[in-house]
Amino acid sequence: MNLIETRKSVRQYSDKPISDDVLKGILNAGRLAPSWMNSQTWQFIVVKNQETKDLLSKLSNNQPHVRMADTVIVCIADNNAWSKDVFGKVLKSRGMKEEAIDNIMTIPVYYPPLLGDATTLLRSVEQVTYAIAYMTLEAEKYGVGCCVIGALGNEVTKFAPDIYKQVKDKLNLNDKHCIITMLTLGYEKEKQPLNKYRKEFDEVISLEKLGNKF
Repeated sequence: MNLIETRKSVRQYSDKPISDDVLKGILNAGRLAPSWMNSQTWQFIVVKNQETKDLLSKLSNNQPHVRMADTVIVCIADNNAWSKDVFGKVLKSRGMKEEAIDNIMTIPVYYPPLLGDATTLLRSVEQVTYAIAYMTLEAEKYGVGCCVIGALGNEVTKFAPDIYKQVKDKLNLNDKHCIITMLTLGYEKEKQPLNKYRKEFDEVISLEKLGNKF
């Protein structure tokens, strides 16, 4: 709870490099995040190359902190994870029998590909958000500043399609991959005060039905 209360978005970074051990700790937090039926519909690409960071900045409407960050983690919704081979292997690793696996893949609410590409992507994005949250908190634990980059071009926003294609080619991504966000990482250049605005408890929490106070 202390990490949740104290973390903030950091957009100005010092020249201090982030060690590989710290980066691996942050990434491992994402890897260990929960996902529906352990589907793990994610890929994370660590970017430190300046030319690539410049390109990612263009993809995010020239946000400067993408370019200036020590490291950028590109967070990808991986629809390849729903293929019968990959998802079936995950279910089998949980001890599920072949008959049960085959049955799951006939039920749309359990197997998103039956509902089309848009729903499949939605379910993939849902899972990746858990991993992103875990990584932001782990970064805070290490004292590393972090910002979640949401305004960028991808299959959903259709922004900067030419740049998006360049990025996907550079990162070796295929049509089943969708970049949903990026995490910029770096040590804070100058400590800024925490100014966390959130809606009041009763504005977002209800008991039994919307509008009843908890």
